[in-house]
Amino acid sequence: MNEEAITVLAVDDNRSERYLVKSRLSKWGYRVLEAASAEQALDVMAKLESPPDLIVSDQVMPDMDGIGLLRRIRKAYPYIPFVMLTGHGSIDKAVASMKQGADDYLIKPVRDLELRRTVRRCLKLHRLSLENEELKDYLNDLYGFRNIVTRSKKMRVPLELAAKAAEVPDMPVAIFGESGTGKELFARAIHSASGCPKSRFVGLNCAGIPDGLLESELFGHVKGAFTGADSEREGKFGKAREGTLLLDEIGDMPFELQSKLLRVLQERAYEKVGSDKPVAANARIIAATNADLEALVKEGRFREDLFHRVNAYPIALPPLRERKEDIALLADYFIEKFRSHCGKHVPGISEAAMEMLREYSWPGNVRELKNCIERAIIVNNGELVRPEHLMLKPNATIGNARACKSGLGPDADGKISIRLDFDPRDFSLDAVIAATLGRVLESCGNNKAKAAEMLKVSRNIFYRRNVK
Repeated sequence: MNEEAITVLAVDDNRSERYLVKSRLSKWGYRVLEAASAEQALDVMAKLESPPDLIVSDQVMPDMDGIGLLRRIRKAYPYIPFVMLTGHGSIDKAVASMKQGADDYLIKPVRDLELRRTVRRCLKLHRLSLENEELKDYLNDLYGFRNIVTRSKKMRVPLELAAKAAEVPDMPVAIFGESGTGKELFARAIHSASGCPKSRFVGLNCAGIPDGLLESELFGHVKGAFTGADSEREGKFGKAREGTLLLDEIGDMPFELQSKLLRVLQERAYEKVGSDKPVAANARIIAATNADLEALVKEGRFREDLFHRVNAYPIALPPLRERKEDIALLADYFIEKFRSHCGKHVPGISEAAMEMLREYSWPGNVRELKNCIERAIIVNNGELVRPEHLMLKPNATIGNARACKSGLGPDADGKISIRLDFDPRDFSLDAVIAATLGRVLESCGNNKAKAAEMLKVSRNIFYRRNVK
């Protein structure tokens, strides 16, 4: 950060305290403007060609106090970082100023290191926020994908492919990627950019519904079609008409149902369960999966003709460990989102915590990062996010993730070994079962069908125990 190019406005009716702030900031290379009152600060800003990059203001001042100045500033300049200075007896008012939009506050007498860190942190968060807004505006103008936060070059091709897919609303799309990489987010973005009504986006998790009910969920049923069918019901195809139907985890769709889906894609019509009356199927199909469909075809578990049909336009999303330049951007984005949602003032993330985020392998990708930040905000008490707030397991490293990808298999003695590490306080039978399910699922590339076959159980166990 080029501190010499940054202008700070110091506002304080106490000349000596104002001088201390100015001398410290000037020593660090900032250009500092002064104001002895809130009114004078507004006059100074009115004469500037461009507003200051940051404002440091005393809270207690005659006529108009710091909160009054903050309110005036926020009306004209919503995004200028604002740091409030307060005495020990006015901390409650300083906290109130945070609710009015202050970015941080410092208690007098302010220590040099604390002042410098706060100024740098506020400027950094402001810069990242502007970059994120500019990037989202760019993507929205170009693609209509406002919710996709990235600066990674590896995301450029998927974004370009998705933008072109949005121009052809009838074309099936297949989105491939590990769990948590944002497949549904891309599907929604394609749907939105296609100009379809938001309400016409319908998702169906092919692995989260028992096989016997999946056909009814997909196509609907008529009254009396089976035991318990007391009334006619519209399926996902009907709800998504003239819109988009996302078939998530399509690799887990039962083989016998795949032929019916293929027929719908070919004939653009379907029949409700218990009926022979055709219904027009005019929804775009977006298939999403973390499985290797080609491998499933070779194993005889996925129809080759359906594979070629849904794979007409593939989009591959990279895992988060391959786009590490996005970790800091995403972390700041989620911190801003969850501190507003939780009503907590969390000034940012410490360098140690950010380094931990960068070093972590993120087997759960962006979804795991999102959950990690949300958890950190919940346990945080209005301070910088520190490593202990993240609660990341130290053994979840890149090396271990790669080892899991190689698969679990018998050793020379014909035995399978799985190492599980627990804190004694967390050790329990449920913890052992969950950890075993998670380790086997990782070893199978997050393919629940393969993992269930290996464990000789139903794949629904992963959903019952919320293992992802």
